[in-house]
Amino acid sequence: MRWSCARGCGAGGAKRYPAAEEARRYARAFDHEDQEDLGRRAPLVGLFPLRLLRALREHRAKRAGTGPGVTPPPR
Repeated sequence: MRWSCARGCGAGGAKRYPAAEEARRYARAFDHEDQEDLGRRAPLVGLFPLRLLRALREHRAKRAGTGPGVTPPPR
């Protein structure tokens, strides 16, 4: 597997894996963007306002019945 930085910083490298499926699995993990986890794994003090905002949004979504894990009522 070969990789390079998509932002053009010049970082890159290569690594051999025993099987192509292993290389694909690692490539998927590296291509993953952490936008959906922003605020959930934020440092406790530095991004505390982001944690509060996320908690408030989740609370409002649960009250409105549209949050994750909430099944919509049957039609």
